[in-house]
Amino acid sequence: MARTTVYNSIVTEENLEKVNPKNKELLNEFIEFCESTDKSKLTIINYKSDIQICFIWSLLYNKNKFFVDFSKRDIMKYQNYLLHTLNLGSARIRRLRSSISSMANFIENMMDDLYEDYRNIVNKIPAPAKNVAREKTVLEDKQIENLLDYLVKNKQYQKACVLALAWGSGRRKSELLRFKVSYFTEENIVFGALYKTPEKLKTKGHGSQGKLLTCYTLVNKFKKYFDLWMDYRKENLDVDKSLNDTLFVIKRKGQWESVKISTLDSWASQFSKQLNVDFYFHSLRHNFCTGLLEANIPASVIKDIIGWESIDMVSIYDDTEIDDQLGKYFDENGIKQTDVKTLSDL
Repeated sequence: MARTTVYNSIVTEENLEKVNPKNKELLNEFIEFCESTDKSKLTIINYKSDIQICFIWSLLYNKNKFFVDFSKRDIMKYQNYLLHTLNLGSARIRRLRSSISSMANFIENMMDDLYEDYRNIVNKIPAPAKNVAREKTVLEDKQIENLLDYLVKNKQYQKACVLALAWGSGRRKSELLRFKVSYFTEENIVFGALYKTPEKLKTKGHGSQGKLLTCYTLVNKFKKYFDLWMDYRKENLDVDKSLNDTLFVIKRKGQWESVKISTLDSWASQFSKQLNVDFYFHSLRHNFCTGLLEANIPASVIKDIIGWESIDMVSIYDDTEIDDQLGKYFDENGIKQTDVKTLSDL
């Protein structure tokens, strides 16, 4: 199965109806504030769902107390509930804490005319220690190549194309759907090795527009599967002309439309079964970064290719085992002379 997040949510329509009206009004004001400051739609959705969990906990276990009146003990009890009753991982709890802390900052800074003495106390309670709730999937290139061979053999060219794009670009799942057919032309190949998007793509970042980046894709890993998909699509599918530049398309109820994230999630489940490991698209972001490092591409160059602001991110996405790293540089004769690959070799 593809990796999914377990929320164990207590949010129901019945419970929401019973939430303290003052908490409902507070949440509405906070969401309005987020919209006015151009927070992304996904961020706002996450804030709303996270805060609703807190308010329903208060309904069920804290006498439906108004959030402004929460004490540090209330925050402690809420965190204890998330940790030991809902059995959430530390990363999920930290996000839930962050959401109510953001709302608390809003109250302190924007509603001081109503709550003059209010102070954000959420961070007064230490967060739970970080732990790895799920084992990370580390994919080797050979595994991806075998899966691509299987998809091509079974004429599942579109799935092979999206898999190869993730493999060759390291982009996030949602970003894969923003690539266009017209990006992948000879004119857009730079240094003989990389497709360079002729326009900047929306990627993860602050604000509704996200972070706009020029994105790169390794030609050697992607072109074969792009060509197969384009040839099959042209010869066999009657895709609407309005979607000619949309790279990934699907037909629903007789109408062509662009592929949604839910479809990628479904394909990820299939890939998991084929690979016999827990597949998720973000694992290919790790694979992409690791492959560049193994080719001795400098970390500063990797940072620029992926679009990170800090070089520290490179080490976070490096899946190379320490023994493999040392083996590149040392043998029975001492220090080895290492070969440096170019991007066109990858």
